[in-house]
Amino acid sequence: MKKYFKAIPISLFTILICYALGYFSIEYIDSYALTIFLFLPSLLGFLPSWIVLKQKNNSINVYRLSIYNLIISLLFLLIFAYEGLICIVMAFPILALLTAIGTYIAKILYKYKFQNKSIGIVIFFSSVLFLSFDSLNKNVTLIPVSTSVVIQAPIETVWKNVIEFDSIPTPKEFIFKTGIAYPTHANIVGKGENAIRYCNFTTGSFVEPITHWGAPTLLQFSVLEQPTPMNELNPFWDIQPPHLNGYFLSKKGEFKLSPINQKETQLTGTTWYEVNVKPEFYWKWWSDFIIHKIHLRVLNHIKDQSEKI
Repeated sequence: MKKYFKAIPISLFTILICYALGYFSIEYIDSYALTIFLFLPSLLGFLPSWIVLKQKNNSINVYRLSIYNLIISLLFLLIFAYEGLICIVMAFPILALLTAIGTYIAKILYKYKFQNKSIGIVIFFSSVLFLSFDSLNKNVTLIPVSTSVVIQAPIETVWKNVIEFDSIPTPKEFIFKTGIAYPTHANIVGKGENAIRYCNFTTGSFVEPITHWGAPTLLQFSVLEQPTPMNELNPFWDIQPPHLNGYFLSKKGEFKLSPINQKETQLTGTTWYEVNVKPEFYWKWWSDFIIHKIHLRVLNHIKDQSEKI
């Protein structure tokens, strides 16, 4: 382990560069995108490995050094109150993979004897390229997530429990013990397409104006307001990272009721949302998983209430 202490100045230098570029991306470009989740972890793996290899310090395993650097940089995010534990855990797989890829690239370029000056120019122009791309690439897609349950109750009974429901018991699922917001109850003010539904979560309420009242088969609504998606966990501070505001947006939803027979109903809940964090395919996996869990919490409660009658 002592041999890695020799690389501390190199590591700190790289971490400071990554922090500076990350701060600029988040605060001035307003973007959690490819600079944050692709370029910077690759740079964190590449630059210290390149310098160590050029110094011909063969006693240091550059892959291990890169992972140490990643862990230290993420720990600093916690200590400096800029990020929470759960989001770091979510991001760690892709960050670790790209850090390892950056290290591998350093070894390949060292093997083919690239010069320091060329590497410096590549890093500079890569930084500009990624930041420029993130500033221009603001388009987002609307992503649907649907979840269904079968309820042993007539469709009219299920409908009554869809439009509003009483308190849902405290969740047992681990995912909801991490600070991620979950629904507690729902109430509705008015009736028909002038009504407003309030779906209440642990962090606040979704305000949902009804856009289609097709009793007893279809309820559709938009999302006028929404609370923060989670309370971030940080062992040192109470924090409110920038990505909690505006980077995950629920845009609309619906409940669709389909009669199977006179005593059975299929209930499907669908949420359409935007995730303004890149790479979308990675963060979509996490958000789809969480939304399914939220859907199941609501749908199973409606199922329990409907089957009691």
